[in-house]
Amino acid sequence: MKTYKLIIIALGIILTYSCSNKKEKDPVAEVSKEISSTSKKKSKENLNISIVLDLSDRINPKKYPEPSMEFYQRDLGYIKSVAKTFENHIRGKRINKINDKIQLFVEPAPSDSELNDKIATLKTQFDKTSVTKEEILKTAKKYTEICNNIYETAITDDKYVGSDIRGFFKNKIQDYCVEEGYKNVVVVLTDGYVYHKDNLIREQNRTSYLVPKTIRNFKLNKGNWKEEFQSKDYGFLPLHKNLENVEVLVLGVNPSKMNPYEEDVIKEYWKKWLTEMNVKKFQIKRADLPIYINDVINDFILTN
Repeated sequence: MKTYKLIIIALGIILTYSCSNKKEKDPVAEVSKEISSTSKKKSKENLNISIVLDLSDRINPKKYPEPSMEFYQRDLGYIKSVAKTFENHIRGKRINKINDKIQLFVEPAPSDSELNDKIATLKTQFDKTSVTKEEILKTAKKYTEICNNIYETAITDDKYVGSDIRGFFKNKIQDYCVEEGYKNVVVVLTDGYVYHKDNLIREQNRTSYLVPKTIRNFKLNKGNWKEEFQSKDYGFLPLHKNLENVEVLVLGVNPSKMNPYEEDVIKEYWKKWLTEMNVKKFQIKRADLPIYINDVINDFILTN
């Protein structure tokens, strides 16, 4: 009987010691158990994500109707996926390791000052001094709501002047989207064509723009298009930038159906341009339903 009591006392001491030595739980790291993993090797680097919107007439549902899902709605799905990926990345880190950023650009900026104020609120940074689970989970909701407002305003306004993507890469990407100590990711939502009324330059076979007429005029609508492209040095005008610390994901490519080689030509333009700017990692994806693009976004942003 005496031996039995001694065993009970010993067990009690062990349990008490075990409980008292449990480490305090990290409230943000704990919720990472909820996160599904689709990448083989997830990055734990600090993220600096920039989303660039092409608000040209490609988003006009009257000019380019798409019964399965309008193109601007697809964009909204992509944006939500980017924001959700950002949320999940932060939720998978310990608090003292969090220092991550996300922002959005429209180039040129909308003429609506109220809308610009809303875009400014999308510039978000989380670090160990400011992060809470509640604030993290507001990110995708905020991006979805404000971006929906941006697209609705652009479509209602119905004054499409193009999107100055080249101007953005020339004048802003290095200053606004690149920071040391971060995994810098730029997500460009565009149909792949590049046009702005105030940025139309041609030097020999290099241009600052790309539209279906450009591809037709350069005779890149035939089976030998690639040979022509390479031998005559077609492509975007180089910007002489060194963007080796930037990863670029281009989503929403929507080629003209008049040319069976159009998609390949568009992708070759972008590939050549990004390579000349020393971008080491990039992907260029055709417009598709967000449910199919979600894993592409997640893997691109989170995988080393």
